[in-house]
Amino acid sequence: QVQLVESGGGLVQAGGSLRLSCAASGRFLGINAMGWYRQAPGKQRELVAAITSGSKTTYADSVKGRFTISRVNARNTVYLQMNSLNPEDTAVYYCNADVATSLTQRRDYWGQGTQVTVSS
Repeated sequence: QVQLVESGGGLVQAGGSLRLSCAASGRFLGINAMGWYRQAPGKQRELVAAITSGSKTTYADSVKGRFTISRVNARNTVYLQMNSLNPEDTAVYYCNADVATSLTQRRDYWGQGTQVTVSS
């Protein structure tokens, strides 16, 4: 039906940068909001950033000024540019998309998750 494929995770040193990518594929009419969530060991899953089809953005307070979310609607792709990374950013990052699968149906889809590890 709809698949979200993520890439860009990895291991970096504190102060470094990573860019995550997520591309949606399958049969659907369009995508409304897309976003990134993360879950660190022993912690609750949290919203990191989200972006609407009109490019309105929302950020968690902990990443404001360091992370930038963007999207290319024609490619059904969302990016998360992560700068000034610190060990507290270590988590599994999940891509999320609010997908219009038909004229009358919308559904949330999730990526498989990608590990981001920041060493001190």
